[in-house]
Amino acid sequence: MRSTVEPPYRPAMDRRRFLLTSLAGALAAPLAAGAQQAGKVYRVGFLRAGQPPKFWIDEFRDGLREAGYVEGQNLIIEYRIGTLDQLPQFAEELVRLKADVILASASSAGIAAKKATTTVPIVFTSLSHPVEIGLIESLAHPGGNITGLTVNAAAHAGKRLELLRELVPALKHVAVLTHPGHPTDAVQRKEMREAARALGLQLHPTAVRGLEDLEAAFKAVGRADGLINVDTPLFTTHRARFAELAAKGRLPAIWTNRTIVEAGGLMSFGTYIPALFRRAAIYVDRVLKGTRPGDLPVEQPTKFELVINLKTAKALGLTIPPSLLARADQIIE
Repeated sequence: MRSTVEPPYRPAMDRRRFLLTSLAGALAAPLAAGAQQAGKVYRVGFLRAGQPPKFWIDEFRDGLREAGYVEGQNLIIEYRIGTLDQLPQFAEELVRLKADVILASASSAGIAAKKATTTVPIVFTSLSHPVEIGLIESLAHPGGNITGLTVNAAAHAGKRLELLRELVPALKHVAVLTHPGHPTDAVQRKEMREAARALGLQLHPTAVRGLEDLEAAFKAVGRADGLINVDTPLFTTHRARFAELAAKGRLPAIWTNRTIVEAGGLMSFGTYIPALFRRAAIYVDRVLKGTRPGDLPVEQPTKFELVINLKTAKALGLTIPPSLLARADQIIE
């Protein structure tokens, strides 16, 4: 099963550039065209639960193009994008197709790919808590047939709550949209509870398993002072609907990535995901040239971004503090 994707879209240029850690030369090999094995057509699997924004995929494809791979000539990308339940089947299908490497986007895809093969190289991207969920042995030495790039979500939960309280000084009760069944849901909620306890906030989780749960979940939120969510592909896939329901409930919300703010959400704080997809192309190139995935350290971002939608703030009757505006990487007006 092949998915359809959205029309190409490029976000506005950020105020601050997204930086990633240096790996002491681990990825220093030149990305010169023509470096691939002559006559070889490489097959790359793309595995994900939930439809990613088209510009994320474009970043990955552009990165491969810069490395000398041309789709239809020496490169075939097999897209397998579906539900959480479909991922194991899709991962096994990519193995049967003899993919040279599988790009696993987000934790659920990483787990499905790892269960499907111990021999086909796996590069993950936009994934959180890879050690905690058992994907790798350590960030420095992932081991086995897997490596990639993480969003470093452990740093996000407390910061989002701090930013939300800065926006809503009277903040006490915070609704949390959770995603039971996703591999990192529990560990993310644990981090949120610890951060909330330190800030004197009370969290009120409500489960969202799919699109059919959205209306009930927002009704269950009740009279919360604000809203946050766990970081899973579900929220990116249905970003416009989540933004719409938060606005309808007049809930100040801080989301996990900018795509929800671009779709009408109020505010987001997190890693700039498109950069991870472009960097993933470098990892895929290294693996295709013979580097063992387990020898490539997992890369973490060092800069996150704050995005604010002033139009949504106005509709909610909120005034964004100057201190927040001054720190924003992008302001949508």
